[in-house]
Amino acid sequence: MGFSRLFLAPRAPRRMSAAALSVAAALCAGGFTAAPAAAHPHIFVETGLKLELDGEGRLIGVEVTWTYDELYSLLVLEDMELDDDYDGVLRPDEIERLDGFDLQWDAGFAGDLYALRALEAGQAQGPSGTETADEAEAAGGAETADGAGAEVETRELALGAPQGRGARFKDGKITTVHFRPLAAQPAGGVMLRAYDPTYYTAYEISGRIEAPAPCRGVLRKPDLERAYAEVESRLGGRSASADDYPEVGEFFADTVVISCDPAS
Repeated sequence: MGFSRLFLAPRAPRRMSAAALSVAAALCAGGFTAAPAAAHPHIFVETGLKLELDGEGRLIGVEVTWTYDELYSLLVLEDMELDDDYDGVLRPDEIERLDGFDLQWDAGFAGDLYALRALEAGQAQGPSGTETADEAEAAGGAETADGAGAEVETRELALGAPQGRGARFKDGKITTVHFRPLAAQPAGGVMLRAYDPTYYTAYEISGRIEAPAPCRGVLRKPDLERAYAEVESRLGGRSASADDYPEVGEFFADTVVISCDPAS
């Protein structure tokens, strides 16, 4: 995440101040993360997803909640000169200044949220990659006991620009909320994945999924053994560094699979 007077969404470490980055790196090296390649991640975000449907039951967007870890929250407050009395409570005017700090996105930034739909047999492949069959359960994929299975093709769905829905600060953590619109479409079979491709930021959905009836979201956790193996393979034996790190965030991504009961 960018950390300067110009704030970006959580994936632009090149703009973090040198002092802030050194503190974060020191804490990570001291055991803040348990990942084998300790150069990443640096920022940890608890993620909540809330589906929004229209009057016809079609999916029209996703409300995204980001709760930042205490270290990063502290760095943001220090950089923005908020909570100057150090009482752990922000005044209304400080909350107003905080609101939207993480929504000043670079052109082309995807917001670290990806919406996908599994393709049925015979459909043309879209611009995205593949998902395993159990991640595509809502689209009719066959679930396997170990979470692996035949891969199915997917296409990426276009999420609109973020619309801010507020910010708060509690228990030493900053939480922000924004909405990502989608073209109205059936919700069943849609998959949502939260990740930073560079894995500088780690997103964890932690089961915080809200979906209005008759739909539901099922959380699929990543295969961490495979993810770490991918990191080691792409590093090719060289040491990890913040400036030369493979784009492996997708392998650590939580996936939400949406299914909906048929209309009665």
